[in-house]
Amino acid sequence: DGIGYYTSIAVNGPGKAYISYFDWYNEDLKYATNAAGSWTRTTVDSSGSVGYYTSLALDGSGNAHISYYDDTNSDLKYATNAGGLWATEAVDSGGFADMSSLAFDESGAMHVAYVNNGIVYATNASGSWVTRTLDSEGYFYTPSLGVDGSGNVHISYQYMNSNRNTRS
Repeated sequence: DGIGYYTSIAVNGPGKAYISYFDWYNEDLKYATNAAGSWTRTTVDSSGSVGYYTSLALDGSGNAHISYYDDTNSDLKYATNAGGLWATEAVDSGGFADMSSLAFDESGAMHVAYVNNGIVYATNASGSWVTRTLDSEGYFYTPSLGVDGSGNVHISYQYMNSNRNTRS
């Protein structure tokens, strides 16, 4: 029935699961967790066709943070329930921002890698979102981002040039 596209999962220490996903039928970003013992489902964002290509991470307090694509407005968006209620904001506007990967550093800053006419990196370490294109020659897919204990950001992704050859 179209529920459960573009899923991302995080599991905490006690083994509770947190899942973000796109509800194709309603075109909403959804969130599900069994943290309270039974499964609960919540609509995070329903402002148009939103929730493609989700990436979910938990902070040290167990709050969820999700990056995702807003197809209606062509935005990469970010949502969190850290304030008690879900809050959303645009990270990057006016492009096809898909296939995101989200992670924290030890200071709590968010880092996101995504595809938007290249591989783009965004962070809110300065207090507001700052974006930078890292690679823009060719076709890009499936970025994955990690932050090490020293705060260094590492990004991997699939690249294909116009001749459909890959590079390493």
